[in-house]
Amino acid sequence: MADRQINPVVKQVLELGPTVVFFVIYMWIKDESFVLGGVAYSGFIVAALVLVPLLLAAIAALWWLTGSISRMQIFVAFMVIFFGGLTAWFNDERFFKMKTTIVWGSLAVLLGIGLLRGKSFLQYVMAEVLPMKPEGWMILTRRTAIMFALMAIANEVIWRTQSTELWVKLETFALPAALFVFLMVNFTLLQPYFIEEPSDKS
Repeated sequence: MADRQINPVVKQVLELGPTVVFFVIYMWIKDESFVLGGVAYSGFIVAALVLVPLLLAAIAALWWLTGSISRMQIFVAFMVIFFGGLTAWFNDERFFKMKTTIVWGSLAVLLGIGLLRGKSFLQYVMAEVLPMKPEGWMILTRRTAIMFALMAIANEVIWRTQSTELWVKLETFALPAALFVFLMVNFTLLQPYFIEEPSDKS
């Protein structure tokens, strides 16, 4: 099935909406305790469990609207379901917080394995939307692997040393903003490596 273009605003809402809703729900019920099946759950765990169906619904909507699902979306969905399940089963919020470390750490390792083999797995995923020379992809992949590793380390330090509320705020806003700035800066620096598509001449 060919990819279909959708409104960029709709795409952003579907991609970022579940995380923002998680933040709003957490801030609303963070000091509450909920008894489900005779077990008391914190507001954080309830908000984390609400995130799972929201994320799956958003991914399903993106698939229905665009006709495709990215490997990254599938990976993130699996991690959220898996660690959300562990969080609920053991009634321990640490599993959900570790999810972010494992996601970023796994991506850093995967990119590192590709680099050791002289390949850019980032190019394999993004080449169609960002035409660039091979040397540009290798530079971006090295930098991205380092960035992902730093984000994994940052998450691990934050959830182990700071309050849950601060972790939620940084997880929702600070870390995504840092990644966005990193990508924008690198896209600017790597302009000389971009491949311009030939324009059609009538």
